[in-house]
Amino acid sequence: MVQANRRLVIKSAAAAVGAMSFAPQLMAQSAPVRVGYSMSRTGPWTGGAQVSQEPNYLLWAEQQNAAGGLDVKGVRRQIELISSDDRSDTETVVRTYEKLMGSDKVDLVLPPWGSNANFAVAPLANRFQYPFLAPTALSRRLVEMRLPYFFLLLQQPAPMTNALVDMLKANGVKTVALIYVDDLFGLENYAAFKVALQGSGITMVEDKSYPGGVKDLSPVLRSMKDKNPDAFVGFTYPPDTILASRQAKEVGFNPKFFYASVGTAFQLYRNVMTPAGAEGVLGMGSWNSKTSPAAKAYFDAHTKKFAGKEPDRWASGACWAGLEILTSAVKAQGLDRKAIRDHVAGTTHKTIIGDVKFNGSENVGTPGTVSQWQNGEFEVVWPKSVATAALNPNKPVWK
Repeated sequence: MVQANRRLVIKSAAAAVGAMSFAPQLMAQSAPVRVGYSMSRTGPWTGGAQVSQEPNYLLWAEQQNAAGGLDVKGVRRQIELISSDDRSDTETVVRTYEKLMGSDKVDLVLPPWGSNANFAVAPLANRFQYPFLAPTALSRRLVEMRLPYFFLLLQQPAPMTNALVDMLKANGVKTVALIYVDDLFGLENYAAFKVALQGSGITMVEDKSYPGGVKDLSPVLRSMKDKNPDAFVGFTYPPDTILASRQAKEVGFNPKFFYASVGTAFQLYRNVMTPAGAEGVLGMGSWNSKTSPAAKAYFDAHTKKFAGKEPDRWASGACWAGLEILTSAVKAQGLDRKAIRDHVAGTTHKTIIGDVKFNGSENVGTPGTVSQWQNGEFEVVWPKSVATAALNPNKPVWK
């Protein structure tokens, strides 16, 4: 009897030890996946951030949690978003991510908005070895930094400006006037555009930079009108894109091709300019709900969740594609960040914007594109191989 009791005690003790050793595993499996990011909710970056990026983060977390949670190598775990307002301030962006990755040690991070913020935080993400799938960064310098944990979803300045110049050349353009914001985005796109013009037969009759936060572009637009170019190009931020468009209308500057970005792909642009006023305007865009059934499902879900607010037809698609890639990587590799990085780097990813494949940090799977407002939709018009509609080569008069 004593021997039997002794055996029972040993079995009970062993079971208790087994339960204790298994408990951390169970707790880890049931714990939420902590996903951190900073986002512009105030300040000059807010317009882009609150159209192209944060709504997608919220929709993604909601959809994943509704399905039982993020699939972490076969185990569903709820997503907990940890975020704060970076006030459109680069130093705040850096401090926030340093805390998220360094002391908070979140499981995953999502990128901030814009080229400047991503440029500031990219080396930090690489140092802490957190995969970054950036949907709103355009910078050849980021590619050239060769940061193995940093991936850019958007088509970079060279492919985008090459597509633009190809389109202009194919449609008989001989002269172009250009404005660009005096920061990383504007400078890099301006430089790439000048390279793309070489050998095209297109002459740049005027080019002007302007400071961020500009309130009046009418003097330079009047000067350009006097030169009567076939095309106007603006490498502009959303408020400046709208400003340039409104003031071009006011001064009667209406070239055959009017291209401005970023912000042209926003529902806001169509609403502010009116569908008739936006008709024929070109800009950076790469997809719409016609691109694929998956793109339409995303478009409809986004519009429903945010009470009629549509995703933009460029960076929103890249943002969602990045979230699709991250979701797939976590499903395959769990939360091992190096394994996630290797999966992202070495896989051709099926996304709502088509195949995405990285060469270093650059997405080389998505071609450079041009889009145009036509009948209330921002249609992909160039190159023809990915077009959702044919190009209208003569912009109508502003309305």
